[in-house]
Amino acid sequence: MHSSLPIGVFDSGVGGLTVLAALRARLPHESAIYLGDTARLPYGTKSVESVTRYAMQATEHLVARGIKLLVIACNTASAVSLDPLREQFAPLRVIGVVEPGAEAAVAASTRQRHLVLATESTVKRHAYARAIRARQPEADVEEIACSMLVALAEEGWTEGPIAEAVAKEYLGPVLARPAAAQPDTIVLGCTHFPLLAGAIRAVAGPVPTLVDSATTTAEAVAGLLAASNLTNTAPGPGAIRLLATDGRERFARAGARFLGEALRPDAVEIVDL
Repeated sequence: MHSSLPIGVFDSGVGGLTVLAALRARLPHESAIYLGDTARLPYGTKSVESVTRYAMQATEHLVARGIKLLVIACNTASAVSLDPLREQFAPLRVIGVVEPGAEAAVAASTRQRHLVLATESTVKRHAYARAIRARQPEADVEEIACSMLVALAEEGWTEGPIAEAVAKEYLGPVLARPAAAQPDTIVLGCTHFPLLAGAIRAVAGPVPTLVDSATTTAEAVAGLLAASNLTNTAPGPGAIRLLATDGRERFARAGARFLGEALRPDAVEIVDL
């Protein structure tokens, strides 16, 4: 592995671009290759076997292009394929988004009460609950499936009364409890949800700590690169390559919101896995 190689990032679609944005903010000198498997999204409705196979194929493609570290920027794929990918592609370093998010939640918590907002598939697998309790066995972890928040992020309705009303529908029953029974952390357990952090904060109030899995994953990547002597020391900003398996125009249109900058369709390379 050479420090000048890019970081590989994959997701089922454009949501993982929030992770890429966090990586660029934290590690501006690092290059990256992002692969969105848009032809087969969403992963959350697929079987464990299918998701693992898709993750293997995406990783094979990125490894063939030359990467020094892999980030699984998908909660579903992180929950089911992290260990198989680490085993199959050793000694390649592989990081998912669940473990860093759980680590940050535990570090931020004072009362060991956590609320995880995620997709239905992530909630069904209790990925964050297991990861949090592995570090904090007595933790109280509540998970809520928030599919409508995904749709809002995809449509760009991330601020204002509509976003806040939907967030209130999900959070209302929790926030109606006595203060002692309310969470002191809210884990944004989907890569779409950082776009809705403002609306969630407006509903939840100032007390719970919002844990952003994109930011925490970027911190974990920075630490692993440094520990492995793989941090890129070359001057200047790193280069970004964007790959998708379908829908160049939609990827560019929706992806711009997640990455936080305009994207041209001709900048997205369509690949076949």
